[in-house]
Order: sequence, then structure tokens, then C-alpha cells
Amino acid sequence: MTGDIELARISEGSVTLHDARRKMQRVVELAEFEIGVYPITEEQLAEILGISARNPRHPARDVSWLRAVRICNAASDWEGLDPAYRFDGEDVTWDVTADGYRLPTEAEWEFACRAGSTGPHYAPLTDAAWTSADGVNTPQPVGLKLPNLNGLFDTLGNVWEWCWDLLDPARYDDYRVFRGGGFADDAWSVRASVRRGGAPRMHHEDVGLRLARGAFDTPGEAQGWSARADRERTLIDGALPSGWTPRGQ
Repeated sequence: MTGDIELARISEGSVTLHDARRKMQRVVELAEFEIGVYPITEEQLAEILGISARNPRHPARDVSWLRAVRICNAASDWEGLDPAYRFDGEDVTWDVTADGYRLPTEAEWEFACRAGSTGPHYAPLTDAAWTSADGVNTPQPVGLKLPNLNGLFDTLGNVWEWCWDLLDPARYDDYRVFRGGGFADDAWSVRASVRRGGAPRMHHEDVGLRLARGAFDTPGEAQGWSARADRERTLIDGALPSGWTPRGQ
């Protein structure tokens, strides 16, 4: 594979996640994991799927969540790793014991993005991210802005990135989370804590993906996610639209 997926090893640690609708926060303890230094590029996607790439170094985009998890499995198959996802039609389950590529959990994504920072950005936004302030009409080649202290490029801006987690099953059923902001977004959206999401079949011109790896021992839960918690959250309702992040977070 010529467009090798370069991964950074992220040490164990903790991150505080905010639930804007429920006005709650929780601290997630994370084990060590790996995550892509860059979002998946058109070149890498072309090689994994056997398609053409118009802009090889641009981040892949217009990718649905369902396609993203299939891309993860395809990359695992390419490298002889155990696929992380199992499919029953469009129902997807995560085998947390598998060593293959997968989407990061929300907790992993935010912890990796922050790289120890506590503010909304790990560096001045003009240095770290492609946003509406740059006046660009499409994503830009990866790796041209400043990386964070984990050595990750483009976690903020350029394209949003799918995560494994459900956005808010009480309000939005099967919608999945994407994080990080895109090239057309303003500073309010391009922050480490902001959550957005879409249905598994939906695709957007500014949403791509970044791969992760890491296997765990407890079936049905890992790195801040659990199937049991997802079921419980479907019973919770509230007054505020989910996926909106209050100012100051």
C-alpha cells in the first residue's frame, strides 16, 4: 500500500466530555491507543477501495458513516488485521477485542485533539485549522497547518471526522457523531469540544474520517463507549437540541 496509514501512539489519560442537552459532564479514563496522524486522504481511499483520486493529498470527504466503517474493515483486510466491525445488514457492531482499524470513540478523538490543551484550540486557529476565515471553497491538502503536541494534523478544520459514538439516541435515533469542524465553518464550530452528527447513510461535502487502532478486553464497552449506556440513553429526554455546545465549553 503506497499511501501508508501513519499512526501516532497516544498514552493513557483522561478527558472530560460535555453533554450539552442534559447539562452533564463525565470524565473518561482512556487506555493507550493509536490514531491517524492525518485524516484519510483521497489517495489512501483510492488504494483501499480501488477507485480514482482527483486530489491525492486532500482529505477524503463526502463519506457516510456506513462507508467509513466499511473503509476501516477494508484497510484491516489489506494489512491482514482482524476487522473491528461486524455487519448484519446496516446494523454494525464493534468487536472491541479486534486489532484492526476502526473509528475513534468520541473520548479518544477529543483527548487526541486536545493533546493536553484545555482551551477550545490547541493553537491559534489561523495556524492550526482551515476554516471559513481562509476563504477556501474546498478542503486543502493535509499537513499544511500546525500539528498539535501529539503530532496530529488537521484535527481542527479542513473536514469533520466521524466517530464511533451515537450522537443522542433519545433525540436522533441512530445518528453518529462527527468532530473537529470543516473548511467552511467559523471559529464557533471549529473547537475541540463541539459535537455534530448525521444519520449513518448521510454524507456531507465536508465530512471525512481518521482511523484509529486499539483492542480491549471487555466486550461491549471501550474508551468511554458502552452498548449498555447507549440503550439507557434512548430513554432520556430533555428540552435542548442535542449536538449543540453551549458557549464557554
